[in-house]
Amino acid sequence: MSTLLQVDGLSVSYGKIEAVRDLSFSMQEGSVVSIVGPNGAGKSSLLNALIGSVPSQGKVRYAGRQVSDWPIENRVEHGLCLVPERRELFAELSVSDNLDLGAFRHRRGHDPETARTREWLLAVFPRLKERLTQKAGTLSGGEQQMLALGRALMTRPRLLLLDEPSLGLAPLIVREIFKVIVTLRDHAMSVLVVEQNARIALESSDYCYVMEGGRFAMQGPARELAQDPQVAATYLGTSKVRQGT
Repeated sequence: MSTLLQVDGLSVSYGKIEAVRDLSFSMQEGSVVSIVGPNGAGKSSLLNALIGSVPSQGKVRYAGRQVSDWPIENRVEHGLCLVPERRELFAELSVSDNLDLGAFRHRRGHDPETARTREWLLAVFPRLKERLTQKAGTLSGGEQQMLALGRALMTRPRLLLLDEPSLGLAPLIVREIFKVIVTLRDHAMSVLVVEQNARIALESSDYCYVMEGGRFAMQGPARELAQDPQVAATYLGTSKVRQGT
């Protein structure tokens, strides 16, 4: 696999507060990578820096291009997409319209792949198919997360950034969403997911970073970190991940 994302010396500050401190890491094409850690660790700031919505220092190289100075629009145009923690749906628009807005970068002429992507999404999320004419703001929390993920996937991203996709959702809905996330590798997509639910993150990713105080405190293949006593005690509340739970 080739390197899709290379980050060198990335820092994010809000006044005197340094949220991300000189981070360097890489991510391989076709992988699902998770970042876990407590509130205030800098996880969301890291994703926002990668998409370009907050000022940062350091270098970000994506798909062989130096994108550190690119505006958000250019990053999205080249297949980098963020689903933020707040989802940021258009509440007064229908589910169908929200999905269509996700496909804006493919609207030059007729694009049959957009129709195929939409068909695939509605098969993956049948609840959305049942609610195509319903306003996004009237959906349940789980359905809104599905729509936010679906809208992002309509852009056909090469690298999808997810910020706390399980936040406030019932366990069964969380598992349904992460089941889809894992399958994205089969559709030529890579995923970098920030997640407080360390159990589901470790079960669903290939590689994992543990972030504390703006830095990576630990890292390694997800299966190995799941067996690490320190990770288990701090983030899982047990001696190891109980597979299948």
